[in-house]
Amino acid sequence: QVQLVESGGGLVQAGESLRLSCAASGSIFRINAMGWYRQAPGKQRELVAAITGEDTTNYADSVKGRFTISRDNAKNTVYLQMNDLKPEDTAVYYCNAEIAAWIGIRRRTSDSWGQGTQVTVSS
Repeated sequence: QVQLVESGGGLVQAGESLRLSCAASGSIFRINAMGWYRQAPGKQRELVAAITGEDTTNYADSVKGRFTISRDNAKNTVYLQMNDLKPEDTAVYYCNAEIAAWIGIRRRTSDSWGQGTQVTVSS
């Protein structure tokens, strides 16, 4: 009933910027926390940034000062502005959201994931 669709990935050179977007759709009652994870080849998936429903943010130490997470509640969308990209930022980036969705007359909260978008930073 709920889908997350990411966009904005690509190939850039070190020092450049990218902006990722993730739009949620479906029978949404409310979106709680939203965030971005990433997974590089041979590594575990790690949290990059998160934002609560009250706009409180949290960042991985490796991206603090370079990445900014934001959300547009009217569009059910979360963004990740990535500046000063480094080769070590290369990974598949996944959107994650805790969404309360309508199931008939009831609401069920679950964890939803996007399909992932590739970010490649060349040196």
